[in-house]
Parts: sequence; structure tokens; C-alpha cells
Amino acid sequence: MDTIKVGTLSLALCAMAALTVWALPASAGATSSAATKTTIVKVIAGKPSEFAFTLSTKTVKHGTVIFKLSDKGYLPHDLKVCTKANAGKDTANTCTGKLTPTISPGASASLTVTFAKAGSYEYLCTVAGHAAYGMKGELKVT
Repeated sequence: MDTIKVGTLSLALCAMAALTVWALPASAGATSSAATKTTIVKVIAGKPSEFAFTLSTKTVKHGTVIFKLSDKGYLPHDLKVCTKANAGKDTANTCTGKLTPTISPGASASLTVTFAKAGSYEYLCTVAGHAAYGMKGELKVT
């Protein structure tokens, strides 16, 4: 009888150990993949009008965002994303931030920005006069 109890107890301990080992990698993998998520935002410059941007989304989660800029207009354009959150007014014609190179019509460029906290961040074209003509907007980071 003692042998049966020991055998049953050993079998139960082995089963618990197997479940523990099986569960650990699954939860560790979920954490790693969530931490490395990157958002891609497609940005079209020069459409629907020459001094406008069209974004695939204007709201993103905080973290790393890759902006993929395409110039569909007739003039060269660039994209600058301000790195300081504002009061949501979309008023800047200049700011401190990250900038793509100026691209010609038909060309494209990418810009990677990491947003550490939620807020409203302006974006604009830095080509002379473009932001003043309205080529700017606001990105909401949640």
C-alpha cells in the first residue's frame, strides 16, 4: 500500500512539473512579442492637394512607429515629426523632431520615431512655406 501511495504521489508531482514547464515558454513568448510590436503609418504627400498629407491612421499606440512617406504631388516634400507633445492645436510651422530627407515626386522615404508617452504630436513638411500653406497635422499617441 505504501508503494502505491508513493507511486501515485510521484506521478502527480511529475504531472505538475510537466504542466509548469509547458506553461512557462508560452507566457514568456507572449510578453516578448508584445514588447517588440511596431506600427507602420503610410503617409502620402501632395494628395488630395499639393500642400496636404494623407495618413493611413492618425492614432497610434505609444512605442515605435515607422512612417512610410510617398510623394504623390508635383513638388518635393519631406516629413518632420515633432518629438515634444503639444496641446493638440496643430499650429507649428517648425519644431524639434525627426525628419525624412526631402524627396522628389514619385519617390519615397521612411522615418522611425519612438514615442515614450501618450500625447498629441504634430507633423509637418519643412520645405519653405509648405507648413504655412497647411501641410501639417497632428498624430494622437495613446
